[in-house]
Amino acid sequence: MFQKILVPVDGSDTAWKALKAAAALASRFQGEIRVFTVMEPYNSLSLFQITLDQNLMDRSNREMKKASLAVLDTAKEKLTEYGFHGKVSYEDGEGNPAELILEKSREDGCDSVVIGSRGLSGITEFLLGSVSSKVSQYAEVPVFVVK
Repeated sequence: MFQKILVPVDGSDTAWKALKAAAALASRFQGEIRVFTVMEPYNSLSLFQITLDQNLMDRSNREMKKASLAVLDTAKEKLTEYGFHGKVSYEDGEGNPAELILEKSREDGCDSVVIGSRGLSGITEFLLGSVSSKVSQYAEVPVFVVK
């Protein structure tokens, strides 16, 4: 265990705490970290059926893509700050966060997931349940939820 750790990040404080915990675990057990961020595009949000102009959605999705890449850049800075010198990969995805995290964990052969307890999802989390809850419920590997 802790040879290949998936760490989903969204820019929240708990995501950075999870990344720090994963860095400590990976350092201790000579493991690698897979940093993963997921952008949920506007066209896949079905909570509120609002008709939006396609140009507006495209522009918003481009801005969200820039933000997700900035989250990965911050993750690189944080791992340097935490003193982690092991193997790291960075990737972003687009779609449902919980589903993609579970899929990424399986596809990459991760042996654990370290995830923050609360992210940036706000009202969606309140109404539909948190990403960390879904990941911990359906993951095929141990999930460590960091508060």
